[in-house]
Amino acid sequence: MLMAINRNNEYLSSAACVSLTGCRALVTGAASGIGEAICCRFARSGADLLMIDINQKGLEKVKASLSSCEVEIETHVLDLSRKAAIDDFWESRKNHKPNILVNNSGIYPAKRYLDVDQEFYQQILNVNLSSAFWMCQDFIKARENRGGIIVNVSSIEAVTPFKEDMVHYSVSKSGVYALTRSLAHDYGKRGFRVNGIVPGVIKTPGIYQQAKAALKKMNLGLLKSGFKYKSRLAVGRLGQPDEIAKVVLFLCSDLASYVQGAMIPVDGGFLSS
Repeated sequence: MLMAINRNNEYLSSAACVSLTGCRALVTGAASGIGEAICCRFARSGADLLMIDINQKGLEKVKASLSSCEVEIETHVLDLSRKAAIDDFWESRKNHKPNILVNNSGIYPAKRYLDVDQEFYQQILNVNLSSAFWMCQDFIKARENRGGIIVNVSSIEAVTPFKEDMVHYSVSKSGVYALTRSLAHDYGKRGFRVNGIVPGVIKTPGIYQQAKAALKKMNLGLLKSGFKYKSRLAVGRLGQPDEIAKVVLFLCSDLASYVQGAMIPVDGGFLSS
């Protein structure tokens, strides 16, 4: 059996290192796509779940799909664009604080840069960046003396933009990148392990909807971007949500006990091509 070493130099089985039994994980954007896949991986690894999304039906569907897992699952409908709502949520968690936080929520509507107005831009920043900023702050405050694990989900757009009309999105996800590295630097010695994921294009419901709309409207620019993106992939295909979830599970497990401040590309080789 494969073995690994924990911080006390004691050998543990690989299964024990990956187990999240006894952990309570909070996942935002949990109602579909990557967030749903992360919740499935966590539940099957023994973690109790706090699932947050603005989509109540989606949350209920994911919870029902995990009914066979012997873990506690709570769903919370929350508008993460509002700091007051985030603070109120954490105030209600005084007695049941999670020790794992995954900031996965995000929106990615396309809009020509010259057409972006303040309201649109602020909404993108609120959901994609500010929500992670405030969630991390409340999480660290709640666990200041005990430490915890944070994984933030960024995007390849933060490193190498490829799709047109996504300047606002790239800016927001670049902020997530900087937030992750800064928190890892400031709070590593206080017991917080902070890392990030840099996903490529993943086959989520949102991506399917965009592709369908592009075909229906014969949006040649978007179709061309999609073709160029896929042709650059070293593995030759788009990713699946569970392929992101497995790396998030690794970062939250004891296998990653010495990983800090890393931003791990899970992109089929896009950034290295």
